[in-house]
Amino acid sequence: MVTGVPIYAIVLDYVLGMVMWTLIGRFGMQLFLREDSNFFFSRFFIRVTDPLLRLFKPITPGFLIKPMVPLYVAWFFFMARFYVMPWLLGYSVMGMLSFPLEGQIAQGVYHLGNLLLGR
Repeated sequence: MVTGVPIYAIVLDYVLGMVMWTLIGRFGMQLFLREDSNFFFSRFFIRVTDPLLRLFKPITPGFLIKPMVPLYVAWFFFMARFYVMPWLLGYSVMGMLSFPLEGQIAQGVYHLGNLLLGR
């Protein structure tokens, strides 16, 4: 266990977090690029997230415009990380930035800022 959290929970949170942020990235890419764009990152986000979007199609409302669907599916992953993971681990509440993935990123940004400021 690392910091009182089982390693399987950290790994599961990292996987769910990467999927969530990839879906959000696809949504962001669609704001600026067409879906048939040749840009490498756009093709990557589409190729990686299309199976998930097909999996969630039965519970995706028909009134959603197509560019919003990745954001809708990302919401499910956020909800699982924010509510289901703490419940499975026996916590009643988990505060903001307590997600292991985002916590590591926040620590990295903090340390980078300290290095740049010479502290």
